[in-house]
Amino acid sequence: MKVFFAFVKKEFWHVIRDKRSLIILIGLPIVMMLLFGFALTSEVKNSNIAILDFSKDPATKTLVDRIDQSQYFTVNKYLNSEKEIEGVFRKGEVRLVLIFPQNFENDLSKDKKTQVRLVADASDPNTANITINYASAIIRDYQNEVNENKMLPYAIEMETRMLYNPQLKSSYNFVPGVMTLIMMLLGAMMTSVSIVKEKEMGTMEILLVSPMKPIMVLISKAVPYMVLCFLDIILILLMAVYILDMPIQGSLVLLLAESLLFIITTLSLGLLISVNVNSQQVAMFISLVALLMPSLIFSGFMFPIENMPLPLQVMSNLIPTKWYYSIMKAIMVKGLSFEFVLKQTLILAGMTVFFLSIAIKKFKINLEA
Repeated sequence: MKVFFAFVKKEFWHVIRDKRSLIILIGLPIVMMLLFGFALTSEVKNSNIAILDFSKDPATKTLVDRIDQSQYFTVNKYLNSEKEIEGVFRKGEVRLVLIFPQNFENDLSKDKKTQVRLVADASDPNTANITINYASAIIRDYQNEVNENKMLPYAIEMETRMLYNPQLKSSYNFVPGVMTLIMMLLGAMMTSVSIVKEKEMGTMEILLVSPMKPIMVLISKAVPYMVLCFLDIILILLMAVYILDMPIQGSLVLLLAESLLFIITTLSLGLLISVNVNSQQVAMFISLVALLMPSLIFSGFMFPIENMPLPLQVMSNLIPTKWYYSIMKAIMVKGLSFEFVLKQTLILAGMTVFFLSIAIKKFKINLEA
């Protein structure tokens, strides 16, 4: 074991002295978290909207003020006729137009009903749908206040409740997703490249004639990246809690243990790549292209898996990121215990054993050849 730890120590020094590797290992998680947290969020805030108010009574002014004071909208234009609506959309000045009819307050107080028209720019359908939902929610809140303590005939009340993420923060989705992608890329890429580098430089043969078994040489090269990836997990969690204001609902110990298992899975995949290629370029291509796209598409982070055709749904079960992303959401967002992620844990453990077994077998065949 002394020889093994000596090899591990040597590999740590190699990684620490390699500034490019350190920049990737430490800098990539920070950049991706900040990028997804503040730039690539799915939330729609501060959308410019226009108001077409034919009534101009106290009720419409109160409602417009509420919309303007919310974090989702900024009223930056008042229109005088419906002919101006298409013009502001063509210029891209607003995302939404609210149209109040004449006698808005009078109809609301006397007839108990009125109408507000919402016209959105649907060239981006997702954004249009989100902005209409936000505006509708504000109008419904105002309507509930007006109708308070008043008995309306045949009134149907709707009560909605958002479990686990009542504020609909996008960080609850992308933090587990970014963790999954980062660990897959770093674990597989850095391990495969570091071992292939030894092959290209001709130093792998020197390592293999050491007193330690060849497979232990490979594992010793993976250990430093396991430690550094685990530190990345801690760094990401700290940024999620203290910068992105995302609480961890479940057990932190369970979260770290599952993350360690996934790191070992990605390192095993990196070892499998390394024993099958002979150049860093090929290893980088497989890690970045062949792994990134399936990990992104089939993890469920960007696209719902249940919306995919059945063959793609079946294929997604072969991608480790799907199971880790499911585990992270269950623990971080829902606060579930180990029994609820047992299936995903066993699948990741099985994948790890499979990748390691194939890598060891292939490595022995290469040595005999």
